[in-house]
Amino acid sequence: MNKLISTLKNIFSIEDLRTRILNLILLLVVYRIGTFIVIPGVDPLILADPNFYGNSESGGFLGLVNTFSGGAFDRVSIFALGIMPYISASIVIQLLTVAVPTFQKMQKEGEDGRRKINAITRYLTIAITAVQGIAYLINLKSTNGTGKPLALMSETSDALGWNMFLVVGTLVLIAGTMFTMWLGERITDRGVGNGISIIIMVGIIARLPSTLLAEIVDRFGGSQIMLLIVELVIWVVVILAVIALVQATRRIPVQYAKRIVGNRQTGGVRQYLPLKVNAAGVMPIIFAQALMFLPGTAASIPGLEDSSFLMSLSRPDEIGYNILTFVLIVLFTYFYTAITINPNQIADDLKRNGGFIPGVKPGRKTANFIGAVMSRITLPGSVFLGFVAIFPFFAIKAGVNDQFAQFYGGTSLLIMVGVVLDTLQQVEQYLIMRHYDGLMKTGRIKGRSSVGGAITG
Repeated sequence: MNKLISTLKNIFSIEDLRTRILNLILLLVVYRIGTFIVIPGVDPLILADPNFYGNSESGGFLGLVNTFSGGAFDRVSIFALGIMPYISASIVIQLLTVAVPTFQKMQKEGEDGRRKINAITRYLTIAITAVQGIAYLINLKSTNGTGKPLALMSETSDALGWNMFLVVGTLVLIAGTMFTMWLGERITDRGVGNGISIIIMVGIIARLPSTLLAEIVDRFGGSQIMLLIVELVIWVVVILAVIALVQATRRIPVQYAKRIVGNRQTGGVRQYLPLKVNAAGVMPIIFAQALMFLPGTAASIPGLEDSSFLMSLSRPDEIGYNILTFVLIVLFTYFYTAITINPNQIADDLKRNGGFIPGVKPGRKTANFIGAVMSRITLPGSVFLGFVAIFPFFAIKAGVNDQFAQFYGGTSLLIMVGVVLDTLQQVEQYLIMRHYDGLMKTGRIKGRSSVGGAITG
């Protein structure tokens, strides 16, 4: 306890760090207020219905969007789409930098190239937000068999009012997404940690207290206190396992040759090349959940409505859905790791800087060695990631509340753990630079900054 109090005093004694933490809190408060501001023309009273629209979407990609937005998707807020369009645009651009020579060239142009890529990413974000926003608003006009628009005010339902609402609503959603991006950039520049990741994490954590309280009330109401304790213990164990997954690395020793520069000798030291066991981060889960829309779409085709096979693949509470999700996550982990980590580039960088792996010839042999190591460590990493992603399914089957079960694994838990570790690592660096003790008595906090850990790269 004394260590914690001392650490907090040290944190707030550093003026720059104190200012950054206060900026972080202020910007997050602004974001959370925005998630409760409803788009003009939408009836807030209808939104209170627990069966409304996205409220029933607990799984799949729409559930992921709602989770990332902190419930703003359900509330038809000005931040309803949140940061997801930007994430989608970033993924597309990242894939293009691997496959398209023009983008590869821009990536190698240094700071100027990065500015061009960032500009293209922003334009693509606007386009994606416009398409998703129009689809989102059109769904609000759906009558759902009642003959009455789901969430629109009566004056919005006529033709002129609807057309104006569609234009204004789309512009509002675009502005909301761009403002969220701006908040993320300000957090990165003037706060602590990666702004985009922190905004996503806050949206996820915002739902935790209510879901945990609901589970506690449910268990106490049924006199199932011991079962509640078991659930919480398992939850803590899962969190520790996810921390191990995020932190796990395979260190390859690298020896640097001795060089004489002027009157100084450089090199001659042994360092380590850290390769992440889970280099792909949460991207495989996002890819997999995005593709799991297809079986549900196929089931809506005339003649396939009664297909039990397609229905089992489209419902998150079915075993078929989770088996397919697991397989897709394993495959996407290999795919995303392959496009984000280039053994040839790593080997060339080592050779250029006079480094080599003991017992392995520089050049192609080194690239093959690194590639083989990555293949070996990616297999257990991908399998573990797949189990983490589908563990909420088993929690639900064991009787855990549907909402609280989402924190037993999946994207939510991975992002929470990863972002917290990244932020604590940055705070620890501030403390160590000022000659204070770090956050831990032994060892150092390792974030996801090595390769591919952050959600946005």
